[in-house]
Amino acid sequence: MSKKQKKTLLRIIIAGVIFAGGLFVPKDAEAFTFFWFLRLGVFLAAYFTAGWDVLWKAIRNIAHGQVFDENFLMTIASVGAMIMGDYAEGTAVMVLYQVGELFQSIAVGKSRKSIADMIDLSPEYANVERGGEVSEVMPDEVAIGETVVIKPGEKVPLDGVVIFGSSGLNTAALTGESALRDVSEGDAVLSGSVNTNGLLKIRTTSEYSDSTAAKILELVENSTENKAKTENFITRFARVYTPIVVIGAVLLAVIPPLFDGNRNEWIYRALTFLVVSCPCALVISVPMSFFGGIGGASKRGIMVKGANYLEELAKARTFVFDKTGTLTKGSFEVSEVNPAGISEEELLSLCASAEKISNHPIAKSIVLAAEKRSLKSDAENAEEIAGFGVKAVVSGKEIFVGNARLMERNGVSAEKTSAVGTVIYCAVDGKYAGNIVVCDTPKDNAASALKKLTELGADRKIMLTGDRKSAAEAVANALGIDEVRAELLPEGKVSAVEEIYAAKPPKSTLCFVGDGMNDAPSLARADVGIAMGALGSDAAIEAADIVLMNDNIESVPLAVKIARKTHRIVTENIVFALAVKAAVLVLTIFGIGNMWTAVFADVGVSIIAIINAMRAMRTSKL
Repeated sequence: MSKKQKKTLLRIIIAGVIFAGGLFVPKDAEAFTFFWFLRLGVFLAAYFTAGWDVLWKAIRNIAHGQVFDENFLMTIASVGAMIMGDYAEGTAVMVLYQVGELFQSIAVGKSRKSIADMIDLSPEYANVERGGEVSEVMPDEVAIGETVVIKPGEKVPLDGVVIFGSSGLNTAALTGESALRDVSEGDAVLSGSVNTNGLLKIRTTSEYSDSTAAKILELVENSTENKAKTENFITRFARVYTPIVVIGAVLLAVIPPLFDGNRNEWIYRALTFLVVSCPCALVISVPMSFFGGIGGASKRGIMVKGANYLEELAKARTFVFDKTGTLTKGSFEVSEVNPAGISEEELLSLCASAEKISNHPIAKSIVLAAEKRSLKSDAENAEEIAGFGVKAVVSGKEIFVGNARLMERNGVSAEKTSAVGTVIYCAVDGKYAGNIVVCDTPKDNAASALKKLTELGADRKIMLTGDRKSAAEAVANALGIDEVRAELLPEGKVSAVEEIYAAKPPKSTLCFVGDGMNDAPSLARADVGIAMGALGSDAAIEAADIVLMNDNIESVPLAVKIARKTHRIVTENIVFALAVKAAVLVLTIFGIGNMWTAVFADVGVSIIAIINAMRAMRTSKL
């Protein structure tokens, strides 16, 4: 507990002891006698010890024009009970209300903790090597390209590449996975990881503001700003509901006595009515359930940017996937080099020279194949053409490297091939020079993830890709994909998403899962965009609503399960709170309920709802 919570607990204990003492003071029917003063004094002491801050908040809010809130309801109800001589009940309302508030504060703090723990990602310093000396500086003072020394037990302060040493990195804070990631010279490292054993030196590849840790922290800090529709409804409901309740209580206290003359009894029922009607259980448990869901997801390496996306994901029945890097490993290997009019080595060298500017996995595989054969040449005026390929000048020759559409676009007649895999064509000075075939394989758990989505009620599972139809269908058949749309340009993917969106079942949502730069528009267009974060592009992470930090495709059905569990808990709390309150209100109006049943309907229901909301944090068994 925090210091403030401990102080509140101490106040409650003291007030509770005083309250218990008051119960032993004999009741005296005569006012202004010794026992009457003693009893009043004891209960007032307990009342103000427990509730002075509630009274002050009510007065301050009234002064600021914010009359109708739970502080106002509790103040009117408890003070009214005290005035009517029900000292024990009036004091009990305030003490038990504070018990509920403390329990709520502790529970909300716990639900936020798993999110707040991400703040530990932020490194406090960086050991920078400058002029042969190592100095400790703030991470945001380190420039790109500088050398940072990371000792065992220290956090990696910025993204970079290892230039010396080897070690095991604990990436649990980033990915939710406990297994260490072994790194050595040439491997990329992400800020927020913890170096567990060996000394490392890295060359930074980003400034701190653009580092993985900074982006995650920004994502976490903004996650509470995007409220779910249910949260917004409850907030609006409380603003209208509370004034109506107060008006209802006034009418209950004024109108019935006109007929039976029993003024005190109806005032008591009206005060009880106010206590029952306090919307605390709804106002607290609904957002807390979403906090818990977001926190539970973060523990599993699933970063949700807001409660609204968790709510939308719970309704998802249409799932659209990118192929490369999402359903497949994205680790392409060159399987065939088919030259036309030039040598195999020259074809591979030309293609690799042009593809060096691209970050696409296919381009990287071609560059790697050329490096293995020690084939080197430099390209000039290289330019990437999104959705088509690359244009460059190599040794004075104009080179086009890309898909069949690029060849057609430039009037090159390319030979068709029946090879299984992705075919990259090459043209030199407007003439066809051959093709290179690269192969990718589905992720080991992709089929299992898609099967789980089907079990969760997914109506359609669709794969979109810019790859050839034959290669796309081979992957789809292996994984059990329902539909395939191949040979799409980036804008074609967005159009396909819009078309699929228009055909989705009523009251359901569409979820798009991708990782590449070309996926960003589709991620933004879908109801819920999920990015395979750790290895995905910055643009995709920015455009996505949910980021899978561990790049595990099975996190998609897991995220759906977390979202649906959270939504189910929210619904349970709303139905439970409204049903109990409605029942006790009816009992109160007919004189069956009293202040103690009202306290249960308020504090008791709040505590039960909060306990239920805390279940959203538990995701280990999903």
